[in-house]
Amino acid sequence: MQKLVEFIQDIYKTKEFLPLHEPRFIGNEKKYLNDCIDSTFVSSVGKYVDRFEKEFASYIGSKYAIATVNGTSALHISLLLADVKANNEVITQPLTFIATCNAISYIGAKPVFVDVDLDTMGLSPKSLQEFLEKNCELADGHCINKTTNKIIKACVPMHTFGHPCRIDEIKDICNKWYISLVEDAAESLGSYYKGKHTGTFGKLGAFSFNGNKIITSGGGGVIVTNDEKLAKRAKYLTTTAKVPHPYEYRHDEIGYNYRMPNINAALLVAQLEQLDKFLVNKRDLASKYEKFFNVYSEIKFVKEPQNSNSNYWLQAVILKDIDSRNKFLDYTNKNEVMTRPIWKLMNELEMFKDCQCADLKHAKYLEQRVVNISSGVVL
Repeated sequence: MQKLVEFIQDIYKTKEFLPLHEPRFIGNEKKYLNDCIDSTFVSSVGKYVDRFEKEFASYIGSKYAIATVNGTSALHISLLLADVKANNEVITQPLTFIATCNAISYIGAKPVFVDVDLDTMGLSPKSLQEFLEKNCELADGHCINKTTNKIIKACVPMHTFGHPCRIDEIKDICNKWYISLVEDAAESLGSYYKGKHTGTFGKLGAFSFNGNKIITSGGGGVIVTNDEKLAKRAKYLTTTAKVPHPYEYRHDEIGYNYRMPNINAALLVAQLEQLDKFLVNKRDLASKYEKFFNVYSEIKFVKEPQNSNSNYWLQAVILKDIDSRNKFLDYTNKNEVMTRPIWKLMNELEMFKDCQCADLKHAKYLEQRVVNISSGVVL
């Protein structure tokens, strides 16, 4: 592990504390921020919000993009637009960041957990299919969970660390079972599966621009869709359900104050200009890591899955067992190189421990072994 610490320190040319994923502001960020401040339009209306939405949609190949304050709000609204209601169920993966399940819970819906694939670390189409065949039936155009007698309304796969899951297979299964596909693409900007950008396979997709993401505005998120009606409603709901009027305040249903401020969008426009450079940089870093770890039989570097082009947002390794993982984490962090274990499984958290689960053997295996290592863009 000493060799690894020295290797990482040499790559980043520092022996000081090295964060896991430090943001890089090396383009027009200050220029656009100053322009935004000078315009005085720093809140939820302004040219940078409009520009970002247009340029983001164009970049990923979606017809519409609606900017939000963060990725959780983007996923929350996406689920509402997918007609998820209180007491519905939403199938997702247990190996994910808490925001996935929080967004489901905000509606009063309940997560159902199926397993992940070992190579993608994302939701497994095989586990999904087996769960549906064993536990569900179709009735009046709905997928009914025979165990709970509740409607399974949506499925939310997450592209873990930017590595695409088998999203086309998941989509086919969802279509067969009348389940809306909503992609949690929070981590996968710049990732493609079979030549198509993640987040664009389902009815809706949600991205995040938190401070640790591949591009960032400090916070921020975006909803993407090809459905004009859904796009208009997304913008309406995220702007407090305000009825358009030159000066009056009229609201005709419960809405959400989820609109991205113009000052954050100014940062994102500049960051988006750097994205392709960041992606090349991260692939180069992944190549260095892969070569380094090839000589260690008990440590496996996580490479992009088959048919995928990953953004390598967070670089990851798989250790032999949980003891090896813990020693790895302890040594690296004590030596000023931040590393982090993968998330605790959602079904093991207090608020989700009574949720229905499939066999989660792959998720449990990965939870005990996966560690993220230094992943920031190398200057």
